[in-house]
Amino acid sequence: MTAIEGWEQTLPAWALLLIAAGAVALLLFMIMYLKIHALVSLIVVSLITAFATLIPAGSVVTVLTNGFGSTLGTVALLVGLGAMLGRLVETSGGAQVLADKFIKVFGEKRAPLALGVASLIFGFPIFFDAGLVVMLPVVFAVARRLNGSLLAFGLPSVAAFSAMHVFVPPHPGPVSAASFLGANVGLVLLLGLVVAIPVWYVAGALFGKYAGRKWQLPIPTLLGEAKQKQLDNPPAFGTVLLSLLLPLVLIFLNTGLTTLASTGVVSETTADTTWYQVLIAVGQTPVALLITLLVSCVTLGVRRGLTRQDVQNQLESALGPVCSVILITGAGGMFGGVLRSSGIGEALKSSLDSMHMPLLLAGFLIAAILRVAQGSATVALTTAAGLISAGVAAEGYNAWQLAALALAVAAGSVIASHVNDSGFWLVSKFFEMDVKTTLKTWTVLETIISVMGFAIAAALFGLASLA
Repeated sequence: MTAIEGWEQTLPAWALLLIAAGAVALLLFMIMYLKIHALVSLIVVSLITAFATLIPAGSVVTVLTNGFGSTLGTVALLVGLGAMLGRLVETSGGAQVLADKFIKVFGEKRAPLALGVASLIFGFPIFFDAGLVVMLPVVFAVARRLNGSLLAFGLPSVAAFSAMHVFVPPHPGPVSAASFLGANVGLVLLLGLVVAIPVWYVAGALFGKYAGRKWQLPIPTLLGEAKQKQLDNPPAFGTVLLSLLLPLVLIFLNTGLTTLASTGVVSETTADTTWYQVLIAVGQTPVALLITLLVSCVTLGVRRGLTRQDVQNQLESALGPVCSVILITGAGGMFGGVLRSSGIGEALKSSLDSMHMPLLLAGFLIAAILRVAQGSATVALTTAAGLISAGVAAEGYNAWQLAALALAVAAGSVIASHVNDSGFWLVSKFFEMDVKTTLKTWTVLETIISVMGFAIAAALFGLASLA
């Protein structure tokens, strides 16, 4: 719990939990029924909760801004840099290059698998919505050319973007979970890939193959027949791959060196040297993304004939769409800060202890319930992570356990996507499916990602506890 100098909580645990339940209910009511924007709703509920829990009036604004600012300090750079990198890859024609290359390598019979693999790589820096919009014309064109099933070709790609968005930084969900729970983002990225790849294979490749046989849908004309604007000099496959793999290599450098130092393989004297610390700094996620972005500005921009002004315009255009995500995440951190400072987090931990419910399961279930109730994965994740953060801090988990716990909460935040989720309608409209079919396909796919992701995260958590 974040201490407030000269003040101690005097309300009993049951009262604090009642206030927490009322705060969450009010948040859902404001977002779902009053249709008040999530950012405004989170600020209002945070303010009301602070006063209801008797936080001194003079400290309320400080508690709110501290929670907001500490979250943005971690999230804003990663999401902003990731969005700009994604825009460069998107506008350069990198998606088409990746898809064509993978289809050539895998062959036409494995074209759905090829599209899924391309989407996995392309989905590392690019948000779900943007990646889907860019890849779907390619998916539709390949499905039409091979006279295949829409779902067999489309669901592997959709599942890939979703799995990467849920589990792998720099996407806001896992970054936010890592921030709230004190997990190392590099470790979350490493374990996130361990979770995302098998989850994608089951939810995308296998379920997509099953759905393609069960439901026959025509190839939509919304994007598939539109002429794609092809650049005269698209980037080479290796150049695009470099842009997507360079941050992974740099971040893994940080994680590997840190692990070697913590296990004693590298001596303390070596770990304190300047060159060693520089390598550690270069591998920090914001620095790794910044280096990659600067390299991509040259390889995907200037060297392809774009002016510096063109590159600047592309980077600028990437920031607008992610501002809402960043601010909502910050407001979620504000709400979590109030919950921690008021003692609600400690009260919840005590209650969970009395029920003998592990924090890993509690975080998943809270996020899942909020997701089903109000649709927003961001709100579900930030609220759940805020509620359990105090208990997590008190447990003294190791770095690998914290990373697995962050992934477990992220898994809960995407379960059972339905009509209150914008992603549901995005897939429904692009695939030209009715609501019933979308529930049978997209909703099931997201639930597979959530449940299987939690199972793998729980297994990783158990293995980390043995270390």
